[in-house]
Amino acid sequence: MSHAILAIDQGTTSSRAIVFSCDGKILASAQREFEQHFPADGWVEHDPLEIWQVTSQVCCDALAQLESDQAVAGIGITNQRETTVVWDKTSGEPIYPAIVWQDRRTAGSCRKLRDKGYEDLLRERTGLLLDPYFSATKLAWILDKVEGARERATLGELAFGTIDSWLIWKFTNGQVHATDATNACRTALFNIHKQTWDDELLKLFNIPDQMLPEVLDCAADFGTATEGLAGRQLPIAGVAGDQHAAMIGQACFKPGMIKSTYGTGCFALMHTGDNPQSSANRLLTTLAYRINGKPQYALEGSIFIAGAAVQWLRDKLGMIQEAAETEALAASLDGNHGVYLVPAFTGLGAPHWEPDARAVICGLTRNSGRAEIARAALESVCYQTHDLLTAMEKDAGQASQTLRVDGGMIANNWLLQALADITGTRVERPDIIETTALGAAQLAALQLGVFAHLDDVAANWSLEKSTEPCINAESRTLLLAGWRVAVHKSLAE
Repeated sequence: MSHAILAIDQGTTSSRAIVFSCDGKILASAQREFEQHFPADGWVEHDPLEIWQVTSQVCCDALAQLESDQAVAGIGITNQRETTVVWDKTSGEPIYPAIVWQDRRTAGSCRKLRDKGYEDLLRERTGLLLDPYFSATKLAWILDKVEGARERATLGELAFGTIDSWLIWKFTNGQVHATDATNACRTALFNIHKQTWDDELLKLFNIPDQMLPEVLDCAADFGTATEGLAGRQLPIAGVAGDQHAAMIGQACFKPGMIKSTYGTGCFALMHTGDNPQSSANRLLTTLAYRINGKPQYALEGSIFIAGAAVQWLRDKLGMIQEAAETEALAASLDGNHGVYLVPAFTGLGAPHWEPDARAVICGLTRNSGRAEIARAALESVCYQTHDLLTAMEKDAGQASQTLRVDGGMIANNWLLQALADITGTRVERPDIIETTALGAAQLAALQLGVFAHLDDVAANWSLEKSTEPCINAESRTLLLAGWRVAVHKSLAE
């Protein structure tokens, strides 16, 4: 029990390494941002080698903070999902930049497949929709556009992976090409019922199966990291996509429990049990996690832009220097003054699924200033969460009573109260808000025998703050009516 776990949280804008003790306390941490590339309208790319270098560096930085006698038992990895990397199996060099989950370049391809009637097949097999969000069309685009790539893939010379697979490959010096079931289920190539890559979908997207990683449980043996850890060698024992890892960290192990993570985007997942539940409200059916070969399922609503809207205020508009400034700006107003921001910078996710929607700010007057815009950016997260919870309640046939939240944004107490007010739901913030990294560590701890079962994980969850709604139904209805008008403008662009 004295052993610690190194959790790697490879996100959309930064990589973070956190060393957790077995009781969930943070012993050390390090974080570094990396560059975002926007080569064309709706395109978003990363440099896979920069991701590897930054991730290795934060691991070394965090491990260097530990006491010399502190033992580390192993590694858990969690990652931005759907982001697509293709690399040469011999050299380990990417053949093209990573195409990020936010990227919309394949919207036309998705539309053509949808017009041909393939969305029902995709939804039946994967629980997903035909949308550029997922990996399959990104991978097909790389194979089509990079000279010689498809031939090389057919010959078995190229490897495909989401970011977890890429990091596992690099940490193990090319010895392991694997992913976990939660990342696999976001590619639009994985059959969530059979728990295997789907031959018919591989044929539909023209993807050679030689380039696919092996799919393992979330708690499994992913090989030994021999590279990038300043001389240490550690077993990689837990892997999950970021939102699934957050479900573990939030101990959402019973049907009906909901967690919502607020990072670059926002993702709400409702645990639905042993069987996948179809959505009539354009939510996704996905894996919650898979442990000991037993899959658990969830309904998911995905918001593409959450914290990224605040980053936009900082980096593009220069309205703030730090994200934390938005809390005081929002609190300085007695209301939103009719100003709404719909942050559809890369289209709208659930429940709209409109890749061509574009961001709008509406309701501006001569008196509007940076406080109104900052507040509108924060409130946009709350309105989108409301839309997701409403869709989940319709699918599940029951109203949500509690929302467990995590991620960097919810350190903002004003936002916490706004979430409760606009969703009409009790909001719970745990002691450790970095539950994504915590979940990855807990998966590794399960595999390494530190924890015997999920009950041990649930026993570690503790509440830091609970917030109840404090506005009346009439006020909430008026706010939501203004939001719906703003969304309509976004869709009409």
